[in-house]
Amino acid sequence: MSATTTAPAGATTTAPAGATTTTAPAGATSSTAPAGPTTTRAASLGDRMRSAGRWVIRGKAESAAWERPALLGLLALTALLYLWDLAASGWANSFYSAAVQAGSVNWEAFFYGSSDAANSITVDKPPASLWIMALSVRVFGLSSWSILVPEAVMGVATVALVYCIVRRNFSARTALLAGGVLAVTPVAALMFRFNNPDALLVLLLTAATYFTLRAIESGRLRWLIWAGVAVGFGFLTKQLQAFLILPVLAGVYLAVAPVSVRRRLGHLLAALGAVVVSAGWWVAIVELVPASMRPYIGGSQTNSFLELTFGYNGLGRLTGNETGSVTGGGAAGAGAAGGGAGMWGATGIFRLFENEVGGQIAWLLPAALVLFVAALVLGRVAKRTDARRATLLLFGGWLIVTALAFSFMAGIFHAYYTVALAPALAGVVAIGAGAVWAARERLWVRILAAVTVLGTGVWAYALLSRADAWLPWLKFVVVVLAVVAAVLLVLPRRGRMFAAVTIAVALTSTLLAPAAYSIETITTPHAGSIVTAGPTVSGAMGGFGGRPGGQGGPGGAGGPAGAGGAAVAGGAGGPGAGGFGNGPGQAPAQGTAGGATTGGAGAGGATGAQAGGARGAAGGLLDSSSVSAAVKALLLKDAASYQWVAAAVGSNSAAGYQLATGKAVMPIGGFNGSDPSPTLAEFKADVASGKVHYFIAGGGGGQSNGGSNASSSIASWVEQNFAASSVGGVTLYDLSGGSAQ
Repeated sequence: MSATTTAPAGATTTAPAGATTTTAPAGATSSTAPAGPTTTRAASLGDRMRSAGRWVIRGKAESAAWERPALLGLLALTALLYLWDLAASGWANSFYSAAVQAGSVNWEAFFYGSSDAANSITVDKPPASLWIMALSVRVFGLSSWSILVPEAVMGVATVALVYCIVRRNFSARTALLAGGVLAVTPVAALMFRFNNPDALLVLLLTAATYFTLRAIESGRLRWLIWAGVAVGFGFLTKQLQAFLILPVLAGVYLAVAPVSVRRRLGHLLAALGAVVVSAGWWVAIVELVPASMRPYIGGSQTNSFLELTFGYNGLGRLTGNETGSVTGGGAAGAGAAGGGAGMWGATGIFRLFENEVGGQIAWLLPAALVLFVAALVLGRVAKRTDARRATLLLFGGWLIVTALAFSFMAGIFHAYYTVALAPALAGVVAIGAGAVWAARERLWVRILAAVTVLGTGVWAYALLSRADAWLPWLKFVVVVLAVVAAVLLVLPRRGRMFAAVTIAVALTSTLLAPAAYSIETITTPHAGSIVTAGPTVSGAMGGFGGRPGGQGGPGGAGGPAGAGGAAVAGGAGGPGAGGFGNGPGQAPAQGTAGGATTGGAGAGGATGAQAGGARGAAGGLLDSSSVSAAVKALLLKDAASYQWVAAAVGSNSAAGYQLATGKAVMPIGGFNGSDPSPTLAEFKADVASGKVHYFIAGGGGGQSNGGSNASSSIASWVEQNFAASSVGGVTLYDLSGGSAQ
């Protein structure tokens, strides 16, 4: 016999004999009804979130309990390193900060990467790196933090990617070492706290390496397509430099991928198509839009992005033929010390080890080359498709090809470019060290390890001696640790404790010096267009830009186009053969008079006043102007009535006024002041139509290395036809009448 219960809406349910029956209240669901889909989805989402949380904290189930916390600790320390006192650098590179400000208030300026919101001219690079910073400024407002935090985040992400690349086929300890080496590389600590395009470029190149490794492991096309997309957006970040890695990625995939040769070739063609599409869509738009409907392409002489790509920012960097640049490259300075030396230093195989460049990246470079060869020898019996060897080849090829390009490029070269080597260097060092450690039962391997560590210590001593006044005791500590580590390494195995001590001493001896350099870097503000990590060193080319209110570095020997010690950001210039007058200058500074332009014959760098030491002084070629309250108030008066509140020669000079007022300032001639934008006729037309309020005298640049002299013509025309006035030490010309006075 069964019992019957009455449910709402006339529904009847039958309960088994003896069961207790209940009557559900109106609107309630029967107690025996299954859970609804909403409840199931909520429970499923909750489970997934809890599972994801456990994965973030704990990692994979098969991983050691310490592995994921160690990774999170590494990333946290990296974030602390790259975020520490970040705002101390102010606008950092004002040239790019002004473009970020423009893109944050005008979508056309955002798309093209314009220097000013009125879209007169673009920066001399593609805009991808500016997009990220401009979006940050749109969300958080204009500040040093909103501009520079995205760069620091890119640094943390790059460290995480290097860890992931190595961890796929090597131990967690090896992967942590790779990430740690990258984090404490001085030039990485510099550029992941700075707003040049290099931070995004390095992140994209590392991502391309990761995707290529995944493609090699699986033979799947989709991963190679993603690698092509990453390289394509690398081109939209810093043009042809992104392509230096392409031969390495393609060559390793062709040699190692576990599919037929025909499929490998087909995959590479598809990936090349991905590079072309991801890089070319923006280029096509820029080239197809009529010149009258877009800003002038900065860095070009013909208003062409293709000219910029294959000239000033492309092949010209290799050949030294860079029309409109500051000066010639390695081939220009016949009188400079060293073969092929010019303003940017001597070219050759030892370039990355010399002067201030060595302290940026070269601490572990000799060791990396030795460990790369050793790891290849130890793994020579691996099969063709071995992913461990493929990882080593990807990092090693990236390191060698890029290092050779930097060593022999005859055009503009700056020490901070070497940040592009940092992930590859870290990967090679970690993988090579792991391979040597695993084979330490062989005597020749132990001897090699001991010699490598000892040599690294001696090399660190040499690099530290270039900054002899900075922590003079450190080089002795490093050498002593290296000697101890070498002795421990050459001894045979003696248990876990002995191994742990050996590893600790060896790592300390090799990483202490670059880590100290990195700490010096993050505790020192950096501003200007050309910056370097670490303390001032002897034999440096000169400190263009550099540290606000800091001490100028000693100049190096130069030829006719001297590379001497320009005063750095309002500091005191060191001895040299001439330099550039530039710098924002936090307070009046003292310096020995020297050349204010290239080729000056003075005994030192630019004076503090020439470097912008006085408040309100106009900026120069490589640093932005310092804007007094009086000048700012004058420019903001009736600002809404003008398309540009002012015009100034050179992008950096204009940038200071634009960042101070938040209003568009026309950068005549672009970065170097040598672009024909605008021409004299175009500027006269803008003045006649009431688009420009003031012309600010001074600034930097002008006709240079075959570039246009339009900026000089404009300055002369203004001086001859308009009355000058001085406000806060700055000479301005009021153009508001539209006709000459």
